[in-house]
Order: sequence, then C-alpha cells, then structure tokens
Amino acid sequence: MILWVGLLLVHCCLCLTGAGGESPGLETCMRCSQGLHCKTKGGYSFPRPCENPAESLNTSTVFHNVSLSTVMKCERMQKCSLRLGIKAVVQIADSIHGVSFCITTAGRMTGCRTFSFTRASRERMSGLQVEIENNCTEVSPNQQVQVTVTTVPSYCGMTWTSTYHTPGCSHEDFRRHVPECITGRLSYKVNPDKKELSVNVSDMLNDHNYHLRLCRKDFICSGTGAYMLIKKEQPIKSATFPYTRPLPCLCIEGWSAVMDAPRVQVCPFKDRVEELWFGITFDPLEETLLWEPACPITATAALCQMRDDGICVDLPHSSQNVTREKIAFSKVDPHDRLCVKFTAGSQSWTRCPFADGRLQAWELVTTRTEGREEVKMLSQISANFSVELCVKSEGSPECQTIETHNVQVEKQKAVDLNLKGASCNSCLQVKRLDVEYAATVIHCLKLSSDSSPLRSDLTWVFVLTGVCLFGVICVTLVLHVLLTVHRRRKQKITGVRNGEKQIDPPPTCLVSVLQTQPVVHGGVFIPDSPQCGNNEKANLLSE
Repeated sequence: MILWVGLLLVHCCLCLTGAGGESPGLETCMRCSQGLHCKTKGGYSFPRPCENPAESLNTSTVFHNVSLSTVMKCERMQKCSLRLGIKAVVQIADSIHGVSFCITTAGRMTGCRTFSFTRASRERMSGLQVEIENNCTEVSPNQQVQVTVTTVPSYCGMTWTSTYHTPGCSHEDFRRHVPECITGRLSYKVNPDKKELSVNVSDMLNDHNYHLRLCRKDFICSGTGAYMLIKKEQPIKSATFPYTRPLPCLCIEGWSAVMDAPRVQVCPFKDRVEELWFGITFDPLEETLLWEPACPITATAALCQMRDDGICVDLPHSSQNVTREKIAFSKVDPHDRLCVKFTAGSQSWTRCPFADGRLQAWELVTTRTEGREEVKMLSQISANFSVELCVKSEGSPECQTIETHNVQVEKQKAVDLNLKGASCNSCLQVKRLDVEYAATVIHCLKLSSDSSPLRSDLTWVFVLTGVCLFGVICVTLVLHVLLTVHRRRKQKITGVRNGEKQIDPPPTCLVSVLQTQPVVHGGVFIPDSPQCGNNEKANLLSE
C-alpha cells in the first residue's frame, strides 16, 4: 500500500439545499465508485472482537491504497470549514460487506462512519477494486488525528492505521477563508523623523472589531502600552503609534475581537540588530560594567582594548554568552581604551562606554623640562599599577620589556615615572593590577638628539648673545645723540660770547626788491626772484 498525504482545496463545493439554507446531507461528503451501491451509517464506535476471515485475506490484498488529505468546504466568503479527506481503494470480496472509517482526536470520542455494500454489488463486482471517499469529518487547523480503516465485519489482521496532522493557519487560503485562521493583513509605514508607525488593516474578519497594539516579542509578545481598537464601522481602518527605539523585537500585533482569535505580528525593525548594543552602564563604587539586552538574542559579549589602528583586541577570559538576561563584568578599570565587543552570527559591533573620559580613574601627565620629557601618573583613587620599561623595534608593534616595577599611587598624588635607562625608542607600559579587567596603556618617550641638553644649552647661548648685542647697539645710539646735542650747544654759546650774530643759513630762494616810481595804486611792486621758479608772486607793500 502507498500512503499519500496531501492537501486538497475545494472552494464552495457544498451547495445549499432548499430555500431555507439547510446543511448538506451525508450524500454530499461521501462517494463510492460508479456501479457500487453504498449505504452509510455514522456514530461512535466501541471495540468489538474481531473474526477470523473465511477466505485467505490480509491487509495488503484488501486495502491497496489509502490516502489522507485536508479538504476545505465553503458556504460563502470567510465561511469555510476543514474536513478530513479519506480515500481508499478496496478489493471487493464476498466475505467483505463494507468498510469502516474511524477517526480519533484528542479530547473526543472515536467517531466512525461505515460504508455498506449491497449484496448485488458484491456479487457483481467481486474481485474488482473500487474507490471509496469520505470527506465528512470536520477537523481543526493544526490538529493531529488518528485514522483506522477496517473491514465489515471486522476480520483479525485486516486493519489499516495512520496518524495525520492537519495544516496550520499559515496556509494562505486558510488565512483568507477559515474563520479560525483569519487574522487580517497588516501593512505599515515608518516615519523615522517623528518616530511613528502608521498601520493599515485589511482582510479582517467581517462584522467584528479589530485589536491593534505594539509589543516586544519574546516567549510571548508583551504590550508596550500603545493600543488601538478599530471599529468595524470605520471606513478607513488604520492607526498611528509612536515608538522610542527601533528595536528588532518591536512588533505590531493584530487580532479579531473574538474568543481565542489567532493573532498576526509584523516586526518593522527585525533587521536592526545594531540597536541592541546600547544602554551600557557602569557602577563606579562596585567597579562593575552592566548591560541588559532590550530584546532576546543569541550573541556573545567580550571586553576588548582599542588600538590606534581601530582594531579592538579581546581581553583574556572576558567573553560571556548573551540571551535575554543581564550580564555583568566585575572589577573593571574604567579607561577610554576599554570597550565591549558584541558578536552575533558573523557580525561584530564595538561600543566604548568610557570614550568620553568622564569616568577615567587615572591618567599619564607629560611635561617637558630642559628638552626632556617627564611622565607622571595621577589617579583619582588609590590603586596599584604595573609599570614596564620596554623598547620598540622598527616595523614591529611588540614592545620588549627591559624592566618592570610595581607602583602604588595614592589618591590625587602624582607619582614620577621617569625610569633610568630610557632611550630614544623606549616606551612605558602601564596597567592597573588591583582589578580583573584593565587596559594596558603604552606611552613612548620622546628623547631624541633634537631635544638633547647640549643642543638646548647652545640655543640659550645664542639667545643671550643676541640680547647683549642689541643692548650695546642701543647704548651706542643714545650716546651719539647726546654727543651731537652737546656739540651744537657749545658752538652756540661760543658765538654769543664773541659778539657774533647768529645767522641762519641763507634760503635757497633769493628775492630782489626793485623800487619803482609811485603809481596810481600807491605801492611798490616787488617781483619774485627768477631763481624761485617760473611762477611770479607780487607783493603789494603799502605805504
């Protein structure tokens, strides 16, 4: 025998009989092969003792093919029911008077339906294979049923048994036509500027109101408080919900206002996994780093140290698995280089909660004195540190340790870290020791020939020499001015004593005075000297 389990969808295959719209009779859900006259009888079955067959019959010779399927019978739109379809190919024999189909479901008694063959049919079709079909048993979506097919009378060893699971409401036709599966269709638009979700509902169950809400999906979808009841009378069935964060587990849920109605969910931000890696907090008193996922997710979280090239190197033994519970990293040194790396699948995201430097517990302070760099450590708390003097080689990021010191730093008291033996390519590696997770800070000293003490001293010598020369020049100029003034005063005093009149230097322009005879104007005309230029000036001397 071959078992074939399929899904047969027959739309609107039951017609209403009579004007009153009565339910269809049994003859509409059962069928026998042409030429075989069958009579049906239904009811509940109680086990009866089997009989030994008179002929040499067995299951393989009687039942040649039995198949199970789901049949959808519809009266009108959104008014369909599911039936269990049983189709069997049976070989007729004189001792087989009929076939019985028994169906057992959870919580119900076993229901059987018997097909009896008339004597005339058995005699006429003995030895032939006939097809019997039974679509009379109602089932529910996603239901498990047990089917038993036996002969009438019941012969020992002549039984076919199988288990069948009906399809769930995920089937598209069920969601449109079977009331138990109608959830409605949800479509949405996202307004990221206003942080709003606009939702439209279609294909909802007729003559019923509809529930809409936002929820966070986990084992169940827990409501966020955003809820709307859409009335069946509303011409436009839509709603707008505000949201705070586009989380991957934030979903829109809708269902009809009936008892035990199925629900539909759409999650607009299901791919926005990066939104989960926020909300990292730090307790400075307990020195504990805390983070709780806003949505359930399978991922790992590890502490790492950010390098200058942008790569975050994992700290040893810091990885934790993430599902839905809060995770904590205890005894953490808050430093701007210490970050948290989240990994989900093949993707990773890095968040640095101390990048702003507000919670940094300690720092290295550098100053330059006489061309030398001095490094001091200043801490906001009392702590122990490891300070290593190391040397970096060209082309290698590794720093080879020369010497190591443990340094105790008191709160708000600077400690000098200038170690002997430092050279141009020396570096300091500083790490806090009294915590479980800490970043290693590398500071390379700047001690090159350009900043040597000898060069610094020569610079100061040249500066002082220049200042001295400038002073000498200024003094010489002042003395020269004073000497010139003194000489002029002395010459003037000598001239007065000798009775000489001090004569100013002759002007560059000589003027000749020519007296003329009196004219009607009563004045003297004095022309300018030709040596003063081409222009002439006339001075009228009044009497």
